[in-house]
Amino acid sequence: MRFRSRRDEADELRVELTSMTDIVFLLLIFFMVSTTFVEFHRQLRLQLPESPAADAVTPARQHVIDIGPQGTLLLDGEPVRLEELPQRLRQGGGTRAVIIRADKRLAYGQVVSVLGLVRQANIADIAVAVR
Repeated sequence: MRFRSRRDEADELRVELTSMTDIVFLLLIFFMVSTTFVEFHRQLRLQLPESPAADAVTPARQHVIDIGPQGTLLLDGEPVRLEELPQRLRQGGGTRAVIIRADKRLAYGQVVSVLGLVRQANIADIAVAVR
């Protein structure tokens, strides 16, 4: 008859964690690689107006127009004059959508003039960014 020693019992109760650690690191690497990073144009420090109905859905191909508190105008991160805006929007290729990011301290009339120039460029899909 064979008796169990205390040493045999200790070996039976030990759990191997090596494979579990490998799996955790593989999952970590997988999620880091598969994560997509969204790049927003952050050329101007804007205080966006707030809205309870803010929506995060944006089209894939779009222009972003930033209007700063002093009326500074950026199209896709590059400075542009107000008069050049319709022509530059038409040169955008197949882009048929525009997101306007205007500072909340900006006069309403300046935003409306930019909206008019976007419509003049025959772009109907216009969104206004809010927080």
